[in-house]
Parts: sequence; C-alpha cells; structure tokens
Amino acid sequence: MDEITQNITFESAIAAVGAAMSDASRVKILCALMDGRAWTATELSIAAEISASTTSSHLSKLVVSQLITVIAQGKHRYFRLAGKEVAELIEAMMGITSNNFSSAKISTPPHLRKARTCYDHLAGEVAVKIYDFLFREQWITADGGMITLAGIEHFRLMGIDAQPKSSRKVCCACLDWSERRSHLGGYIGAALFTHCESKGWLTKHVGYREVTINPKGYHAFKDHFHFD
Repeated sequence: MDEITQNITFESAIAAVGAAMSDASRVKILCALMDGRAWTATELSIAAEISASTTSSHLSKLVVSQLITVIAQGKHRYFRLAGKEVAELIEAMMGITSNNFSSAKISTPPHLRKARTCYDHLAGEVAVKIYDFLFREQWITADGGMITLAGIEHFRLMGIDAQPKSSRKVCCACLDWSERRSHLGGYIGAALFTHCESKGWLTKHVGYREVTINPKGYHAFKDHFHFD
C-alpha cells in the first residue's frame, strides 16, 4: 500500500468516527455510557429518548465504528464504551463544545460540576483540585503523563499500588469539560477512584455520572490532598 492510499484510509477512518458521532441521539447514548457501566439497549433507548428500533440502528453504527462494544451474557446483550480512549475523546469534545457557548448559556448542573465519573475515574471540581495538588507537590510530572517516585510512595502509603499490572498508561492529564482544566486519568486515576469507593468516601448513582462525596470522604481528601 503506497503512502497516498494509506493517508486516504487513515483519513476515511477518522471521517467514519466523526460520522458516527454526528447524530444527537448517538451522542446521548455515548454520554450515558460515560458512567463506565454496561447498558442494555432498552436502557439506552430511554436515556436517548428514542424508540427501540431506532436505538438498535444507532447501536449498530456505534459498534461498527468501534466506539462501543457488545457483551453477550445469556439471553441479554449489554453495550459499553470500547475503552478509556473513547471516554477521553468524548470528555475532550464536551470541553471543546462548551467553549462555543457563552458563560451565560452554560448550565452544567452543580452536582455534576462538583463530582462525576469520567468512565472509570473521578471528574469535576473535586478531581481538578486533586490533580492540582498532585502537580504542585510533584507526585506527577509537569505534563501529567508520569507518576514520580514521590507519588508512588505517597500513593503506597494511602494503600494504592501505583504500579500498573497491564499496558495501560500509568497516568494522564484528562481535560475536564466543566472546569476546563485537567483531572487525573489513566491507571492511577482509576485506582484512586476504586480506592475511594472501597473506603466509603464516595457513592456512585446507578445510571448517572453523578458522584456524591460524603463528609468522611471530604475529610480524607483534606488529609491526603490538603484542600477543603
């Protein structure tokens, strides 16, 4: 395959992903799946406010474009995002889109702005404050792409193993669409969220991206990340 053919194929692939995300109903489906769970077609039809037959057509297009995957379990089929890269793409697009509106038109619900899921890690105001602390105390590198030795040790003291057991990137700066700043993504972002959940510091709401942080959680965040 010559270079021109390769470029055409690559550009066509990008265009196909863009086309798959060009429909408002499909975007609603993708946003619903941002909570990291696997959803049934019926649940997604309700979330997107469309008929079951229309949902089936949209899901097929999203599967073909490799934005979502299907999990078969017995007689049931569940749909979820194809991976963290897709979640990061959607989150980044939310940030880009919100820049097209004036501040008067932006109406992010306060509870979502405070704390929410971004696939498998924490997003929102609280997550941005945590990222700022990690950067300021040099637990992560300046670009947010690596965890430092100091960070590894501090996370170990928290009870979090900062050494990934897969090929997943250790950490990354994920653009927060409501705060327009970075929160912590990657393996360590997911590990931190799981740790907080296991400690009972926060609660996820099934079917929603909203996360509730309880007083115990805020106290723990103040101890570990030094903010109110």
